[in-house]
Amino acid sequence: MAKQVLFVQGAGEGTHDCWDSKLVASLERELGKSHAVRYPRMPGEDNPGYSAWKAALLKEFGSLEDGAILVGHSIGGTILIHVLAAQPPKARLGGLFLIAAPFIGEGGWPSDDIDDCKDFSERLLPGVPVYLYHGTDDAEVPTAHVRLYAKAIPHAVVRTLERGDHQLNNDMSDVARDIRSVA
Repeated sequence: MAKQVLFVQGAGEGTHDCWDSKLVASLERELGKSHAVRYPRMPGEDNPGYSAWKAALLKEFGSLEDGAILVGHSIGGTILIHVLAAQPPKARLGGLFLIAAPFIGEGGWPSDDIDDCKDFSERLLPGVPVYLYHGTDDAEVPTAHVRLYAKAIPHAVVRTLERGDHQLNNDMSDVARDIRSVA
């Protein structure tokens, strides 16, 4: 049976169909038939609201099986980790993978509807591997954000990818390698 992967898209008009779909396609190619990637359309992608995305994610969490992998890109990764810290799924997770996620709080970006969180390590499920990815050529989210997450999640594995843009140049091979390593 294929291992579940839930991919949470980033924000912006057309992101689901025109941008993050390329990340999902790359991930599916790299993982092959051993993993089944679910890619739900998040509500109001052009103007994401934490409460609406949280409700959608909690619904998705309800169908996760033990060992499921969670992947979040950009603001989707930010919202994903905040929802996980507040209301983790019942299923035992196999790993959390954040790609170019903006950090909310001191040194990062402000938010009206997402609370600052300086220490995720105390609020995330124990034993769940966390991987953080950021391209050095990301023009959307500064690479300083991945360092802020690394401080907030000291056990996380950080991968700074040379010449990677906000979409990691639509190449998910590094992410797929790490997903296979935790399986």
